[in-house]
Amino acid sequence: MGEHGAWRPFLKQWSEEWVAAHDPDQDGPLAEEVVRDAWLGFAPASEAEVAAAEARLGRRLPPSLREFLLVTNGWRDAGNFIYRLAGTTELEWLRDTDDRNWIEVWEDLTEDNIEEDDDGEEAFGVQEAKVLARSLRLSLEGDAAVMLLDPDDVDEDGEWAGYWLASWSGEGPERYGSFHDLMRRQWVSFHALRKPPGATRDHWDAEVERARGEALAGAVSEPLATFAQAYEYGRERADVLSAQMKAMLGDWPRIIASLLWYSPTKDDLLLSPLFATELLPLLVRHDRLAHPHDLRPLPRLKEYAPEPVRTLIADYEARTEEPGFRLTFGGGPDFDAAVHAVIDPLALHPAVPDPRPTDKAWPELRAALRLWRPECEDHVAPVSLLADPVLAQLITQARGHEILATPRGTGPGVM
Repeated sequence: MGEHGAWRPFLKQWSEEWVAAHDPDQDGPLAEEVVRDAWLGFAPASEAEVAAAEARLGRRLPPSLREFLLVTNGWRDAGNFIYRLAGTTELEWLRDTDDRNWIEVWEDLTEDNIEEDDDGEEAFGVQEAKVLARSLRLSLEGDAAVMLLDPDDVDEDGEWAGYWLASWSGEGPERYGSFHDLMRRQWVSFHALRKPPGATRDHWDAEVERARGEALAGAVSEPLATFAQAYEYGRERADVLSAQMKAMLGDWPRIIASLLWYSPTKDDLLLSPLFATELLPLLVRHDRLAHPHDLRPLPRLKEYAPEPVRTLIADYEARTEEPGFRLTFGGGPDFDAAVHAVIDPLALHPAVPDPRPTDKAWPELRAALRLWRPECEDHVAPVSLLADPVLAQLITQARGHEILATPRGTGPGVM
């Protein structure tokens, strides 16, 4: 983190956004001083108090923890599942606390294992039990979760590796490079779950919009990286934009199935023009191609989605059974006409040997992209092309990347 003063603005922002996201009915009341001061921390520790803790523990504390304590001697609500962090007098080795059962649980997991497996590697859980047995406990209260530092895993800056562990997570201890990194992860997870208003949300919304403009201008890797970061902070729009780009790069059935698996948080997407014009044709084709054990969002949407969405799905499926049904490709009428000019001749003569080799259609399809326009501000790629079996075969991963790398669209909301 650097100079310990760098902690204060970060923690102040955390506090303000935590208060803004707080629901008294669900979460219970906040302490009066937290509301009054918009501060989840306490008074700073003195150098003497930090030194006393180090003397008691027999180790100099890692830099980012020392700096933190010199800003706040303890902390409330370190993420969604840790309710209290220790101050200088409360720091203890995990083995010496009432929470030593964490060590015992992992030792029990390994007691029937041999120390090494057939390849000479330590059996599962052995190393984890050793880490827990030597760790410093940071958290005092949590939802069956604990935060720790490992004094034997130290980097060149003197930082100790940090761990977050929850009994209900289904995972073992999650390692981070330092106390600072561990706290940053809790901050991100708080945003992912609570989505509080404030500067952080505003920043990532602006980053998503900037990345969307870059994607429409032909950038690929940079927008995808930004969307991934923004989604970690709970910005759902980033996932919608990213999924369209990833679908063009391959494995679209898995990506679309994951995006459209129903939960109430998806209602805005399902009621948007993007779903009606782009995603619904893909969803229906996915369901017809799916194996019995694949993730199949369509039946779930038919049961749980809002009534207008269920009606839309039923009407679309009925139209696909009508004679002469033709897919409509989102991206505007000119784009739709240009795409049909490419694929309709292929469909007219399916039995004629090589009437127009599929690969020869690629330059014409690529040329049609100049006519493509986004249907709405969340439309960033022509994914409905993949709903056509011929085009899905034509658009290889390399060609999907070429589509994304082509500047496209000057329609609604395009930068």
